[in-house]
Amino acid sequence: MVDNVLIMSEETKERCAYVKKFMEEHVYPNEYALSKRNPQAAALMKELQAINKANGYWAPHLPKEAGGMGIGFLTYAYMNEIIGRSLSAPPSFGSQAPDSGNAEILFQFGSPDIKERFLKPLVAGEVRSCYSMTEPAVSGADPTGLQTRAVREGDEWVINGRKWFSSGAIGAAFAIVMCVTDPDQPPHSRMSQIVVPTDTPGFKIERRVEVWGEEDSNHPVVHYDNVRVPVTNLLGPQGAGFKLSQKRLGPGRIHHCMRALGQAQRAFDLLCNRSLNREAFGSTLAEKQTIQNWIADSLVNIQAARLLTMQAAQKIDSGDEARVEVSMIKFFVVNVACDVIDKAIQVHGAMGVTSDTPLQAMYKSARTLRIADGPDEVHRMVVSRAALRKYRTGQPWDFQSF
Repeated sequence: MVDNVLIMSEETKERCAYVKKFMEEHVYPNEYALSKRNPQAAALMKELQAINKANGYWAPHLPKEAGGMGIGFLTYAYMNEIIGRSLSAPPSFGSQAPDSGNAEILFQFGSPDIKERFLKPLVAGEVRSCYSMTEPAVSGADPTGLQTRAVREGDEWVINGRKWFSSGAIGAAFAIVMCVTDPDQPPHSRMSQIVVPTDTPGFKIERRVEVWGEEDSNHPVVHYDNVRVPVTNLLGPQGAGFKLSQKRLGPGRIHHCMRALGQAQRAFDLLCNRSLNREAFGSTLAEKQTIQNWIADSLVNIQAARLLTMQAAQKIDSGDEARVEVSMIKFFVVNVACDVIDKAIQVHGAMGVTSDTPLQAMYKSARTLRIADGPDEVHRMVVSRAALRKYRTGQPWDFQSF
């Protein structure tokens, strides 16, 4: 299986070449300006989005019938590896989180009315959305404990509860809310997902949550105070919230891992170039054994992480949910990215923690991913359980067929 993912189709090569050219011409030169949250940055992003839309490079994560490129998961994985090299790039392709994952489940589980009202403007880039799942009162690592309730009253759901880290909620047109609709059912059948327009009475942004000290971060506490929405805003069957979340989070975790790989590769470029050009104690840093070890370890770890991720992407493309593979890459790839970026920062010295390089922003993003979409420890648990399950039945782990 791994051998197959090493061979890119000609079409995939062409798509990656376009992305590389676009990044070099439009993203990297404007990266600092795009990182700001101001009208000028928003206008510049609209220009870049228009270029990609005109060239047919919009929403690569979605099938054509949903308004996307329809290129399949593996090809998108290759593209996302390049897009991920800059934190500013995903919105220019219409593939930024959480909108990308929300669009996927709206397409798969939304009614025709939901697709018209919410999916269509989201894919077009006319609105933004948020995914409202995590709660301040319970562990995000165990979502069976979520407490936000939705009670049906006639033709409406009445939602009450508090969420936080509803990323992108400030300025979003709607939220997809994970809430308890069937409290007497088994834990994994209690939840449903409901679409809530943010202009609905009772939807209240209580406060921003500063992440890494950023006062304008968009991960707020949201209070659902007797929020009423039509029963038709339900996504999929009632009680299927966990199933929908897995459909959303599995591919989303690969998206994150591919972007993390792009960050690691860019950090590796910066690490090597800096070591060749910076002198200390009579020679370049590249001549120091410690730096040589860092370079060798980083190169090997990036390539190993890349192959694991491509394998997971290929399995998803074949129709497999690839749950174990996704958990493998979720903790391994992100830790590799953190380590490589950290080494690149160290080689740059004080410059590495300033905005003169992208490294400090990249590190904050990578370190956050060790918690987002499931902490490392939960994914390690998933992998170890899968291995032990085999050995309990007398079967060894088959590395060749995995």
